[in-house]
Amino acid sequence: MTSTLLVVQFVLAILLTIIILLQKSSSIGLGAYSGSNESLFGAKGPGNFLTKATMAIGLIFVINTIVLGYMYNEKRNESAIDNVKTETLIPSMPVPTTEQAPAAPTSAPVPSVPAAK
Repeated sequence: MTSTLLVVQFVLAILLTIIILLQKSSSIGLGAYSGSNESLFGAKGPGNFLTKATMAIGLIFVINTIVLGYMYNEKRNESAIDNVKTETLIPSMPVPTTEQAPAAPTSAPVPSVPAAK
């Protein structure tokens, strides 16, 4: 999910840069290269359309940035121990059901002593 949002973030950054550069400014910018496309955007030209597009893409960019920051922060707060399966750490051994200590042997084996010569 985060990789998809990161790709969307790059695309939005590129689109936002292009739309900002296409807008007319005091030095005309790249808007001078748009040619006679002003009739496509309406009677007022591309200024109003590009301003609204910049606002919309900028808002989406900011929301996407906040979501990415939240998701990366959640991933950072996870511990490596949270992902360890505990079933594989403990060998499967039968658990004794009695709570008493094992009884001591009643007779000890007698060691054999070799005969002296």
